[in-house]
Amino acid sequence: MSERRLLIYPDTQVLARAAAHRLLLVLLDAQCARPSRPRFDLALTGGSDALRMLERLSEDPLTDAVDWTRVHLWWGDERFVANDDPDRNALQARRLLLNRLVATGRLPKDRIHEMPADDRPASVVAAADDEENEAVLDGAARIHERELRAQLGPRPRMDLLILGMGPDGHFASLFPGHPQIGITDRLVVGVDHSPKPPALRLSMTSPLLAASERTWMLTAGTAKTRAFAAAFTRHDDIAYPASFMDGRAEAVWMTTPETIALL
Repeated sequence: MSERRLLIYPDTQVLARAAAHRLLLVLLDAQCARPSRPRFDLALTGGSDALRMLERLSEDPLTDAVDWTRVHLWWGDERFVANDDPDRNALQARRLLLNRLVATGRLPKDRIHEMPADDRPASVVAAADDEENEAVLDGAARIHERELRAQLGPRPRMDLLILGMGPDGHFASLFPGHPQIGITDRLVVGVDHSPKPPALRLSMTSPLLAASERTWMLTAGTAKTRAFAAAFTRHDDIAYPASFMDGRAEAVWMTTPETIALL
């Protein structure tokens, strides 16, 4: 368990620019310090704070200095919807940054490790009951677990994991009151009846998330003040899943002044 660091930026735009620049420096430093190292595994997230960071990445000149052939991209969680659904975290990342890197030959497609999408017809999805959805989600989760192990071995971990936190204290797609936060014998789990739409999701489990070498939590806004105060000051409180956030070498929370009003 790492000691949590708190970085308070003046506003969300500065937070996004700082996180983007910090990310690029981490990638460059890793590549320059160990030129022979073949890969860096980076897990992204969705949400407004992360999307602002991706927008700033696309504008930062250091983006062109990174050797993206050595970067493998993952997601901490994903909305289990069709591959072309705008709700998908991976699709948003593609539109903001990854498509350009792929189109220019900078980022090979096989470096992008998306979680499975829901390939069922919309009519089938609408008619599905809980039992069917749970089975489909579990199958998708196991597919992604196999990919994680094939790429990273029996005990996979990210070099850097970037997360966000919701007003209820959830992170990834691990929500208060849902059993997935307590699952420790899986790498990826399905989540049904998500309190935040869409209802079906996939998520890395808390042990895999906490195994990351570095972890950053990007979260800002007055709606998150109560959850922030609880999650930042506690550890492994199932009422505030984001309190499970950890990193082997670094655990940094990046936020703004209004978010810490109750800290």
